[in-house]
Amino acid sequence: MSTIAQHIGENVRLGSNVRVWHFTYIGDGAEIGDNTKVGSLVHIDYDVKIGSDCKIEGMAYLPPLTRVGDRVFIGPGAVFTNDPYPMSDRMVGVVVEDDAVICAGAVLMPGVTVGARSVVGMGSVVTRDVPPDSVVFGNPAKVRYTKEAYLAKRDALLRKG
Repeated sequence: MSTIAQHIGENVRLGSNVRVWHFTYIGDGAEIGDNTKVGSLVHIDYDVKIGSDCKIEGMAYLPPLTRVGDRVFIGPGAVFTNDPYPMSDRMVGVVVEDDAVICAGAVLMPGVTVGARSVVGMGSVVTRDVPPDSVVFGNPAKVRYTKEAYLAKRDALLRKG
């Protein structure tokens, strides 16, 4: 773990081989699973739980009550929110299930669940739950492909390339 200008709160549980980069904040009671990498300028607030083998890119924001599964990728500048009626006392966390991908600059509204193996496209605003094995993008984000169709398109582009 790097030691340059970080804040690691009280009662934080870091799994084995966790890497935390510069200028990162991890709030009280947060839990981060084994082999997870946390980029620079990431803010992981109190009572956040992150699984194993995840990668969280720089400048991402994960507020209190966020739950992230295993093998999740969170792109740079992704913002999760937890206050459905700012400024209220009612907080509702975001849930990201196993093997999901949240691309750069995505914004996830309070209380949404991103299903297992789903992809949220760059700059999307997710206002409702994302079904498992789906690809969503846009503002508001809508299901555009199944994960299977998305992978077929990606592989076709790679073969051309």
